[in-house]
Amino acid sequence: MAGKKQFDMDTALDAAMLQFWRDGYADTSLDDLSRATGLNRSSLYSSFGDKETLFLRCLDRYAGRYGEKFDAALSCAASEPVAAVRAFFDVTLERIADPELPDGCLIAQAAMAIPALSPRVAAHTKEALGLQRLRLRAALKAGRLTDQDAETFAVHVAAVNQSLAVMSRAGESPAQLLAIVGVTIDALSQALRA
Repeated sequence: MAGKKQFDMDTALDAAMLQFWRDGYADTSLDDLSRATGLNRSSLYSSFGDKETLFLRCLDRYAGRYGEKFDAALSCAASEPVAAVRAFFDVTLERIADPELPDGCLIAQAAMAIPALSPRVAAHTKEALGLQRLRLRAALKAGRLTDQDAETFAVHVAAVNQSLAVMSRAGESPAQLLAIVGVTIDALSQALRA
């Protein structure tokens, strides 16, 4: 049928997301996106808009996919806050260990490029980072931490989580990443006992 899209939008979005994740926003060209998705430039524009709009859709897709996993991990925070934070980190460590996925984190990668991004993309990236802190804060508050401690640990855990992605991209070993997580888990355990 003339005019009917002959591709799967979700598959194309996943391919574009992986391309941005692998090479970053600035280093991903429309030709790269065309090769990754199998779509010509015209189809990319008509289906997804310009490169910036496509990137924002990919960022939302990434944040939604891993946000659901983080929410599931933190769901036991009221009764087992330490186990919940450990499970939160496990989501990241499992993603890092998956050989089918690029190293690092799309959100962390975008955050590091904020000075070179448009105000729209920079604001969207900051919002994605903020959502992670808010989800952690709510879980830690449910886990019986004071407002101040919940906020402090939420900022810390979010920062450690992002650093795991950066360090994995730089080639740190899984053992070293686990050791970093262990320090945060120990600090949280001590705070809960205090």
